[in-house]
Amino acid sequence: MNNLDKKNIKTSQAVLLVHPLGYQLDRAQNDISRIANIMPPLGLASIAAYLDTRGFDTAIIDCFAAPVASDQMILAYIKKHQPVMVGFSCTTSSFFDGIRLVKLIKQEFPQVKVVFGGVHVSAIREKAFDYGDIDFVLVGEGEQGLYELLTTPVSEYQTIEGLIWRGGREVVFNGFRKTMIELDSLPLPAYEKLAGYPEAYQLPLFNYPKAPNTSCISSRGCPYACSYCDRSVFRRSFRYNSADYLYRHLVYLRERFDIRHINFYDDQFTFNRDRVVVFCHRLIAEPLGMTFNCVVRGEHIDFDLLVLMKQAGCWMISLGIETGDEELLAQHRQNPDLSMLADKIRLIKTADIRVKGLLMMGLPGENERSIQKSMEYVFSLPIDDFNLAKFTPFPGSPIYQKIHEVGVFDEDWSKMDCMDFIFIPNGMTKERLDLLFIEFYKQHVKRPKILWGYVSMLWKSPDSCRRFSRNLFAFLKFAQKNSRLFDDGDSVQK
Repeated sequence: MNNLDKKNIKTSQAVLLVHPLGYQLDRAQNDISRIANIMPPLGLASIAAYLDTRGFDTAIIDCFAAPVASDQMILAYIKKHQPVMVGFSCTTSSFFDGIRLVKLIKQEFPQVKVVFGGVHVSAIREKAFDYGDIDFVLVGEGEQGLYELLTTPVSEYQTIEGLIWRGGREVVFNGFRKTMIELDSLPLPAYEKLAGYPEAYQLPLFNYPKAPNTSCISSRGCPYACSYCDRSVFRRSFRYNSADYLYRHLVYLRERFDIRHINFYDDQFTFNRDRVVVFCHRLIAEPLGMTFNCVVRGEHIDFDLLVLMKQAGCWMISLGIETGDEELLAQHRQNPDLSMLADKIRLIKTADIRVKGLLMMGLPGENERSIQKSMEYVFSLPIDDFNLAKFTPFPGSPIYQKIHEVGVFDEDWSKMDCMDFIFIPNGMTKERLDLLFIEFYKQHVKRPKILWGYVSMLWKSPDSCRRFSRNLFAFLKFAQKNSRLFDDGDSVQK
């Protein structure tokens, strides 16, 4: 801690960080997405660790992990600890739940100050103040901004980069932060502040060999500029942890929480090849008994690297395919070379690593022929699994600016989680998209090699099989009806 840090901290002060729900509270317990995947709020864990090292006493309440009890947990914490600030990190779909919680807090504790951060408010900025009694918004990454907000006198708020605040009758934006934090300077995320961690969180089914497991972020930003990606937090920056920091991160997770498998939730894990080579050699020389998944672009992998990653414990690699129609892909992504991507997928399989394809349905320009091309492309390749998202135009993405010109858009933020077709491209209907979505998955699982692949999960990922069996009826309903919600009688898990 430097002298400035010591000067600004009076005593240990409480700060509450909240991860609001991304769907209505009454549907939380019966939402298929909670069964399939609950990811820890890594951004809040990083902010908590950063503030703790500077004299604050932080707590995290994750409404996703405890949807029924979270309202009362928040009120009880505020009553007991009287925090100097309550911070909310919001996606687009969780923004209105954050606003609901602010109203709940202000009714009982009107003196409490609240600040919003995260991808959604970084995109809409001043507009966020139209929806509730928000005191502050922080644009961009939150560690430095929140620390400065907590330690800067009111008379000097105009000096805090990235801050939006009420300056008299006006809402004032101080402008974007000019320099971003060096990632290796950050303390390891405060995973221990996540109630029930790691058991309360789970990776997608059949995406890991062992439990307990977790997600980890080793970079921020992306060097590419695809039409559908939100750039509001990190803008055009791209930074990453060193191989040494990354290895120490895994050592901590293994020793502290007995983590056996890591999902690197980076947009471009292998963009810096040298970093991955050093990291893999370290894992081979000093093994931790852990495996890992990562996301890559085809341009940034080669066979030698893949072989090394396999030796280091790489279990699965995910690649963004988006669509099997090269003309459609060219409208939305740089280097739309599906032939190159197919070659790289075959290389991954040759290296004996599982492959997961990441696709979207309903992109602007999508039609029945492009969807058929996507099916033909995916089914022609040795892809073990895929995730088909429903295209959603988020406020911070380039395509958002002209979205009403290319289709019909029901801009209901609470539904903007890639689980509903709220955007319908010109020439398509929602009903037809829903039918084709179900058909895509049905055709995938009907293939003998895919069925055998899922059978092999009995010994490759036994924990996934147990989770799937406990909720078999809920997954069958989703496959048949494309319904996220299930009744109590639809699940065998009680």
